Amino acid sequence: MSDVNALFAQAQQDVQQLPERPGNLTLLRLYALFKQATEGDVHGDKPGFTDIVGKYKYDAWAALQGTAQDTAKQQYVELVESLKSGATS
Repeated sequence: MSDVNALFAQAQQDVQQLPERPGNLTLLRLYALFKQATEGDVHGDKPGFTDIVGKYKYDAWAALQGTAQDTAKQQYVELVESLKSGATS
């Protein structure tokens, strides 16, 4: 397992132990980076207007289209580290 994969796995555990729940925009960013890192580019149909949360999640993930999976993993790790240090909320 490469270093980025090990760091990504650790960040997934660390995010569950954060002292405060991140804001909705940060949660969307975490979700999108996680999906891009684990599944690659967005796929499937965009949710309809009645599924507002699903639509926002889809849009956040779609915004990362073309981002390499290792790059998304690194950005996820960096975001979790900044949350742990209290730099972002």
